[in-house]
Amino acid sequence: MRTPGSFFLLLLILIAGCSADDFAPPADSGSVRGPALPAGAESADVVRVVDGDTVELEGHGSVRLIGVDTPEVYGGVECYGREASAYARRQLEGATVRFTVGRDDRDRYGRLLAYLWLEDGRSFNALLVARGYASPLTVPPNDDYANAFVALSRRARRRAVGLWSPDTCRGT
Repeated sequence: MRTPGSFFLLLLILIAGCSADDFAPPADSGSVRGPALPAGAESADVVRVVDGDTVELEGHGSVRLIGVDTPEVYGGVECYGREASAYARRQLEGATVRFTVGRDDRDRYGRLLAYLWLEDGRSFNALLVARGYASPLTVPPNDDYANAFVALSRRARRRAVGLWSPDTCRGT
């Protein structure tokens, strides 16, 4: 016969064998640990969502999100590109966001390179990766959050969400 003490000991052993990720909410629950909103972040209104990783900000023009790469929707639609763009539209169109510019502030197309945060303080770049809408893309010197994005991508793959789902793009 088991005693109440042995039940709690077994429970403690089971819990000790789990990682923090095992108790974290699923990637689509709204809670994603991403980079904290920096104190010096600027504020701007989103004028238009171009695709999953490119937006237009009022007063700043075209902005390419740093550290993430969503599937293409122009010049050949890639698998899950429309879903990534639709997610970005749902989250960003008409929103006021906070942003910081990368050390290299422009890409070869003249777009501002930036990290975005939603009004509630969540990193939008991190959300894209955590929810499986984007892969990490590290281009030094704009690599401040590269490790965080890679960790979120591993977690998304492990949980088979978005791009990594066996039902989407063959999960590859």
